Formats: sequence, C-alpha cells, structure tokens
Amino acid sequence: MPDLDLLTQSLARSVKHWRAVRGFTLDVLAARAGVSRGMLIQIEQARTNPSLGTVVKIGDALGVSITTLLDYGQGPKVRIVPAGQAVRLWHTDSGSYNRLLAGSEAPGPLEMWDWLLMPGESSTSDPHPVGTVELLHVTAGELTLTVDGVEHRVPAGASVSFEADAPHTYGNAGDAPMEMVMAVSVPPVS
Repeated sequence: MPDLDLLTQSLARSVKHWRAVRGFTLDVLAARAGVSRGMLIQIEQARTNPSLGTVVKIGDALGVSITTLLDYGQGPKVRIVPAGQAVRLWHTDSGSYNRLLAGSEAPGPLEMWDWLLMPGESSTSDPHPVGTVELLHVTAGELTLTVDGVEHRVPAGASVSFEADAPHTYGNAGDAPMEMVMAVSVPPVS
C-alpha cells in the first residue's frame, strides 16, 4: 500500500479515536477546528488527504500533536523514529518541504520539525491556540519570519522563539535554500 494511503488511513483512525476520547461530536470538533463537518467525515472515512493546515487545526482542536494523529498507538516510553520514517506533510515542486521528526504529549502536544524552503518560497500558518510557542533554529540560509504582519530576519546560526497564536509565515527571500529545525509546544486542551 502506498505511504500516502497508509497515512490517510492512520489519520482516519486517529481522528475518530481522539474525537471519541474527548467526547466530541462531529459538529463540536468542526466548530473547534474551524473545519467543515463534511471534511471531517471525509477524513474519518479515509476518503481525502487533507492539507497540513487542516491537520494542524484538527490536532489543535483535539489537543494532540500531529505525531499522535498519525499514530495514536505509541507503545513504549522510548520511541525512535528512523530517518526514513519521518513524515513529510508539505512540499512544493521546487523542493521545499517540512518533515515531522518527532512528537509527544507532555503535558500538551510537543513537536519537532525539519524544514527546507527553496529561494522565493514561503508557507503560511493559521494562528494556533493561545499559549502555543514555537522555537526555530536556522541551520542554513536566512529565514524571513512574519508574525502578525511584522517581518523578522533570522540568519543561519540564529534562533527565535515566538507566541504562535497569531498568523505567521515562514519565508525564504534569499537566493540560497533555507534550512531550519522547529519545535512547537501547544498547551493541553482544557
């Protein structure tokens, strides 16, 4: 079975599982996530491959990391993710991508990402729940980080942290690829 089909089926099982654990109806989850009820039905029936933004919204609404949505039966306390099994959730034809490297539920979702943005490309994120913090470390190139309409330049070797409950965009205005590692901490659902 192709990787995308396995990912779609795992997401379907996990959304159903966590919706039941939280006691949310489809309507409640749709309202909390800002996603249509029809889209949730398609996701839970493994009939669609939703965008990264949609998966993030659902994870935020359920109070779980994307890692958990992609594999809720985590098993042992130590979980090693082999290099070839990091999940690529977004990519462009030019070669930009992000990969979810690892995640945990401690005490809320905590995720670690690997990003590559090719020159001239960007990726926009909707606001996360209040209390969400992102930490980024640029390893190559220069990141143009725009948070709530304000642009910040982050060169290679520098790190940045910000409250991610405002619209934000990761961009590469330079002429060389930009690489960074990002950690996202989302507060637990109350």
